[in-house]
Amino acid sequence: MTGDDDQIRQILTTAKTIAVVGFSANPARPSHQVAAFLQRKGFRIVPVNPGLAGQTLLGETVYADLKDIPMPVDMVDVFRSSDHVAGIMDEAIAIKAKVVWTQLDVIDEAAAEKGRAAGLTVVMDRCPAIEMPRLGL
Repeated sequence: MTGDDDQIRQILTTAKTIAVVGFSANPARPSHQVAAFLQRKGFRIVPVNPGLAGQTLLGETVYADLKDIPMPVDMVDVFRSSDHVAGIMDEAIAIKAKVVWTQLDVIDEAAAEKGRAAGLTVVMDRCPAIEMPRLGL
């Protein structure tokens, strides 16, 4: 796991807009549940899934990829397998996101180093819906 408690607390108290890459329309899927949790906590959620692009889910327009999002994104929350992280990291760098956060068991150290070298904060193998209650946020 990467990200210490102070860093995680800082991210989760300053981020406002979170792109959820790999968002599912199925309310039983973790990506949908975590997005809904974050939305209830006051974050603006931007669902990202090319198969759902153009639909409105959780009251937000779904985008095909990060570059299509028309507003600044503070954090990119990745619900894709580890082999997709490098491409997502490249997009996150291109849109000038501040944070890339990968979910449990999603790890790509090379992509993380690339993101950090570009000035992004990278948290891997953690879930904000677990970290927020754990930290009392």
